[in-house]
Amino acid sequence: MATESSKKSAISMKNVAADYGNGNVVEHVSFDVHTGETFGMMGLNGVGKTTLIKIMLGLMPASAGETKIFGTQILDRKSKEKLAYLPEKFEPPAFLTGMEFIKFSLSMYKTPFHELTVLEAAKRLALDPDALFRRVHTYSKGMKQKTGLLGTILTDCPLLILDEPMSGLDPLARVLVKDEIVACREKGMTIFLSSHILADMDEICDRVTIVHDGGVQFLGTPKELKKETKEDYLERAFLKKIGTVDKKKAA
Repeated sequence: MATESSKKSAISMKNVAADYGNGNVVEHVSFDVHTGETFGMMGLNGVGKTTLIKIMLGLMPASAGETKIFGTQILDRKSKEKLAYLPEKFEPPAFLTGMEFIKFSLSMYKTPFHELTVLEAAKRLALDPDALFRRVHTYSKGMKQKTGLLGTILTDCPLLILDEPMSGLDPLARVLVKDEIVACREKGMTIFLSSHILADMDEICDRVTIVHDGGVQFLGTPKELKKETKEDYLERAFLKKIGTVDKKKAA
């Protein structure tokens, strides 16, 4: 049985710091995302979650520390070939059809494109298959988000980095997306996600981390966080851990 220290890492951050010229936004951030797990990052707006994701993607240099993807430096082409990323504010090119966008996404990873596979995946997300043959500029926000998810998940990359993947989705679509994430994990893929919908984190994440006050304030399972804070719901456990609940009561 693998021990915590012997598990292979899909993402490894060691003493990472980053700043925008006005002092560090984050510093001494360290955590590992194990291969084959669903890992969630939680934090309030402005604490540095997007900054950390940019560092993982090689889009922003860290001012200190080291980040690796499957043991490879983030700027190495091999690391980039192993991850697919869905940004928070996803906007597919308006002049393409949904199917053209997905075909293009898969071509970037040399993943075989099969129209039938895309149509079946669309049905699983309650996206009208016929809509995939229309221009993206006719799509609602939810349809664009589902198209982006399809273009990410169908790459079959071993690592998926999803920033607010439930953005713009109704309750039915959220449930279906969570099912897809679970299915990806069951196939051996690693999923790193950032979300403000903590109930979703509680449901699908094997482990979570809290980023607050420039660093990691918690790393463990949702169950461990709820037990530590003596809260039944992950949202309240998160707020208690960062001190927001206590401050509100004191006020």
